[in-house]
Amino acid sequence: MKIGIVGYQGSGKSTLFHWLTGVAPHPAHAHQAQSAMATVPDPRVAPLCEIYRPKKVTQAALEMVDTPGLSRSHEGTASRLALIREAGCLVVVVAAFDGQDPLADLNNFEDDLLIADLDIVSGRIERLHDQIKRPRPNRDELQKELEALQPLHAILEDGRSLHGLELTPEQQRVIRSFQLFSDKSRIVIVNAADDDTELERFQRASSPSMPVIAIPLRLQLELSEAEPEEREAFCHEMGVTLFDRDGLLRQITAASGQMLFFTAGDREVRTWLIRRGGTAVEAAAGIHTDLARGFIRAEVMTCDDLIRLGSEREVKAHNLMRKEHKDYVIQEGEILLIQHSS
Repeated sequence: MKIGIVGYQGSGKSTLFHWLTGVAPHPAHAHQAQSAMATVPDPRVAPLCEIYRPKKVTQAALEMVDTPGLSRSHEGTASRLALIREAGCLVVVVAAFDGQDPLADLNNFEDDLLIADLDIVSGRIERLHDQIKRPRPNRDELQKELEALQPLHAILEDGRSLHGLELTPEQQRVIRSFQLFSDKSRIVIVNAADDDTELERFQRASSPSMPVIAIPLRLQLELSEAEPEEREAFCHEMGVTLFDRDGLLRQITAASGQMLFFTAGDREVRTWLIRRGGTAVEAAAGIHTDLARGFIRAEVMTCDDLIRLGSEREVKAHNLMRKEHKDYVIQEGEILLIQHSS
């Protein structure tokens, strides 16, 4: 899944991209999307390595996409937003320095996204009206699609987002290819001033559907690039805190509707991403399509049980190793061994 980093020009979204991925955006590509991978660290990897002593360790990564900044005049908005239609989750960056009003920017940005979605849905409804007027064999299907879209059009026209709404199966089907922004999960980063000491006030705007996190991004990027001793001395002298970048990546992962599962052995300890609600056979397919095709069962245990007991033998001795079928819903932090036919 792609994670789209979005915001107005000057919001600091490229600074966030640089900090999360370690890759500096190229100035020559300022008007097009730039992508890089950001590893999702997990504290359970180290103790698993102590148990297995693997030859290789591989951690899952998110594809972060830095998109061109939008203009507050709305010039070029449609073409720039088109670059992030494929993103499964949006990280919206708003500025809170030099007199900027982050709440106003966030509301305006949400309006931009809604307008872009409304244009797409309106265009499809107009085409459906034209098609239904003409005799055609799939007229009933087109009428069903129209009836599914009209309530969604009314919601968007009223300035409300589709995110978090319970859509009918037909509505989910007809909008799937539209990749609507208002149906995407999101997280908001408030880019605070370096000397802002009241970051908590921004986080009061948080909600379960849209977490809000305040971070002085420029300062955190500079600290991350400094030598450890220099960084520690600066933080002590200036009374600043190094923000938990790894924790933020885990929050973005959670906001995107994904979670980690593990495979572990003496050859490799590895973390994998899967959507929440994903099944054992989907996890197998993420590892290798052959595992899904020949899936027999999954042997499952939790990281916590293995780390607590110290070995697979002890996990089995305590009857904490389970055999699950292909439709078993994976839980976060589980370790899977896929049994399959070759």
